[in-house]
Amino acid sequence: MAELHDPRDSALSAAVALDAAAGALLTVWEAARERTTSRVSGAQLRAVMVVEQHDGINLRRLASRLDMLLSSASRLCDRLVAAGMLEREPGRLDRREIALHLTPEARRLLTELRDDRREQLARILSGMTAQGREALLHGIL
Repeated sequence: MAELHDPRDSALSAAVALDAAAGALLTVWEAARERTTSRVSGAQLRAVMVVEQHDGINLRRLASRLDMLLSSASRLCDRLVAAGMLEREPGRLDRREIALHLTPEARRLLTELRDDRREQLARILSGMTAQGREALLHGIL
């Protein structure tokens, strides 16, 4: 008689493999961050990435997106302005509100980070067949 396999075992095995792959991916991300972002902390990098996604974001919304107190986000932005990563300008609709924008230096930093990550991922993916890479992308997307 054929042995029945519990589909949950297969799903659990796939989950274990995916967890290991995610860990490897996070290692690549973190290593790239360490190599290219010695000028900013992890929290500062997260803030820069949020401002990149939401150009002109105000401080209150930034604090909310970073899950920080407004005062902590303000100090974080002070340090990013001092480091030449952020610019502040009065809001267009409400002059009391401050809009945050990336500087060219911050954009260069993010480009370096992404280029480094892509280079490391390309090195890893080069060991796979074209079909394997296609299957991986299909599975992730």
